[in-house]
Amino acid sequence: MRWWLRSLAVDHAVPKLRPFSGFAGFGTKGLQLDGVKNIVAIASGKGGVGKSTTAELFFIVREYGELSIIKLRWFDGLSELAYIGLQSYVFFFNLAVALAKKCQLKVGVLDADVYGPSIPTMMNLNGEPEVTEDRKIVPFQNYGVKCMSIGFLVPKDSPLVWRGPMVASALEKLSRGVNWGNLDILVVDMPPGTGDTQITISQRLQLTGVLIVTTPQDVALIDARRGVAMFSKVEVPILGIIENMSCFKCPNCGHPSYIFGNGGARKTADEMCIDFLGEIPLEVDVVKASDEGIPLVISAPDSSVARGYNDLAQKLVDKIGKLENEQLHPQISL
Repeated sequence: MRWWLRSLAVDHAVPKLRPFSGFAGFGTKGLQLDGVKNIVAIASGKGGVGKSTTAELFFIVREYGELSIIKLRWFDGLSELAYIGLQSYVFFFNLAVALAKKCQLKVGVLDADVYGPSIPTMMNLNGEPEVTEDRKIVPFQNYGVKCMSIGFLVPKDSPLVWRGPMVASALEKLSRGVNWGNLDILVVDMPPGTGDTQITISQRLQLTGVLIVTTPQDVALIDARRGVAMFSKVEVPILGIIENMSCFKCPNCGHPSYIFGNGGARKTADEMCIDFLGEIPLEVDVVKASDEGIPLVISAPDSSVARGYNDLAQKLVDKIGKLENEQLHPQISL
């Protein structure tokens, strides 16, 4: 893949971005990816809220950013747990798999966080991808989901010291330079914040919509609101808000402990007139499954977390169908 990296150095001029006009989800054919019906971004304004973990369930979403170190003393054999942004990856990871398995869709995931790629580890994939004769990258596949990440193209421990134009060029090649085949949904795991990557993805891809992932506490909800405002400004439909890590369930008795607060995401969704799509609890098995590269919706399909992801996947499918129907049959008010 050295040729791919060299191409970024000599060709990091990104095509002119489109202006913000019209309904971003449908209608701008030049922004479509060949064979991909819908592109859904999973995002939040803050790192460590669990976007990536949810994406495994339906699409792709991961946030890697600030360290969220949570001391939990309910875990058997652990006096405390350093929970560093893991839930963000797990969300994206589980949502995509839930979409593929439960909803029987053709799903792909794009890891848009070039500085902190997590898909190779979360999806238990390694090695360099193959390349077609026309130099299109062939994505890896696991659990019925096609995966693409900068993590497949650079050494595991090598930092990427890139400025904005290089990142934009890499995202262009990771999306349009990949042989995705036919997909019902491509899930994009966005990095935290509202910067260059978010704007590039919003303007260079025809996003069906964005799912906002947050945790219940005020500090995360403030940034979630900023994320909603940012995507509204670039005219990307907000599919809804999901509350990750809504509570911690004791592995012994199942009693819920609301260590981050209770009901914050639902209240925020109501205040902003956005659909609230559900809650994903925190369980011990999430950590083990993520380290082993096995989605919880596969390893523990009857768990409350897996049921939450499956429900979310179906709600997202229904929401996308509703948006498509509204675009095809707009209501006219006189």
